[in-house]
Amino acid sequence: MRIVFFGTPAYAVPSLERLLDGPHEVVATVSQPDRPRGRGRKTVPCPVAQSALARDIPALRPSKVGSNDVQDTLRGLAPDLGVVVAFGQFMPRPLRELPSRGCCINGHASLLPRWRGAAPIQRAILAGDRETGVCVMRVEREMDAGPVAARGVLTIDERENAGELSERMAALTADLLADVVEQLVGNRVVWTPQPEEGVTLAPKVERAELQLDFRESAVALERRVRAFAPDPGARANLDGEPLRILAADVDPAPCERPPGSIARSGDDVRIATGDAWLRPLVLQRPGKRALDVAAFLRGRPLTEGAHFALPGEA
Repeated sequence: MRIVFFGTPAYAVPSLERLLDGPHEVVATVSQPDRPRGRGRKTVPCPVAQSALARDIPALRPSKVGSNDVQDTLRGLAPDLGVVVAFGQFMPRPLRELPSRGCCINGHASLLPRWRGAAPIQRAILAGDRETGVCVMRVEREMDAGPVAARGVLTIDERENAGELSERMAALTADLLADVVEQLVGNRVVWTPQPEEGVTLAPKVERAELQLDFRESAVALERRVRAFAPDPGARANLDGEPLRILAADVDPAPCERPPGSIARSGDDVRIATGDAWLRPLVLQRPGKRALDVAAFLRGRPLTEGAHFALPGEA
């Protein structure tokens, strides 16, 4: 089959690479427009576009995928199927039905109908889910609500962060999509409607959610650290300086100090929370490398009795 691949971030690259190495022809990729990235803020293509360009595949990067120009370009490529992974734009009906097979399929990072939306991996960790997975579904007008052709289940490790979980889920997505493509070739796909019960939404992560509120429980804060690591990272402010906490664990010992207070014994640092202690393990100052706590303390002391600001405090 002739395939158009819709995707943008690094998460989608394993699926693209699997299709490029398979028996079918990827005739183009479609991604979000080039954006400023990195310290120099240079405008560069997204990971999917970079991967396509490296293989001499046309890499479309429109600001509006539903425009007539984009649809005309894709129609000229005569695709049989559209494959979508973390694309990031709404696909109108004429685009969804443009391939000769009359549909696009999407590899979504959750066990639908739980966590429909842009940030299913982060939402699963924040909620304390012990299990997640990937579903391959047909793209329809309602977000992530189409019937499912395949699903795979993964256990979330209790210390796993979003970056680590994303790598495992990206590999699973590539496997499942490749299987469903072959099922489509053989007309063997069975579409199963999603149940109406159990729908939850996974909206994109807002900047305010990155801020740690030490009035929360230590368990909730540790989940927040993992959900946003390694990037963009959970944030805490100390003496006016924003710090990123990229790994932490929970000390369940009772805590009677005000939330945000620092207790220190040598290289052991603990932060008082609403019920127990959060022990930061990896921290990062603005513009600096991420460091384990012992290395961090050599350049930025965290003193006994100091206080991380709570949201709303000056």
